[in-house]
Amino acid sequence: MAKPSEVERKWYVVDATDIPMGRLSTVVASILRGKNKPTFTPHIDTGDFVIVINAEKIKLTGKKATDKIYYHHTGFIGGLKQVSAGELRSNNSRKLIEMSVKGMLPKNTLGRAQGMKLHVYAGAEHTHQAQQPEVLDITNLI
Repeated sequence: MAKPSEVERKWYVVDATDIPMGRLSTVVASILRGKNKPTFTPHIDTGDFVIVINAEKIKLTGKKATDKIYYHHTGFIGGLKQVSAGELRSNNSRKLIEMSVKGMLPKNTLGRAQGMKLHVYAGAEHTHQAQQPEVLDITNLI
């Protein structure tokens, strides 16, 4: 079993251009959890860091752009707000991918720690060149 002090972390860059949102999210969530490593331990954060670029160019298949609705409540009476996936992609594409990936992580302290290793950028530029991230081609993984 892995120990937290012995975990080696890598940085990966994933280009989201024309990749279906669900396919991208499953691969990214698996890497964040560390399930791609032989030392995977469910109760230890063994995952790697993931940088997703070109989030605004992600592909929504079928009629998800209009029919998939995200809801949240403000806490006030009558405060149920809704936004479609297409509107969310055009207004805040980072949040669309973050919500999709974090929904596939565990709902506990460990899952929140794994979710903090996700960095999403709408454009092609990111600020993590110092970490020397590897380019991960996920077209062969999906």
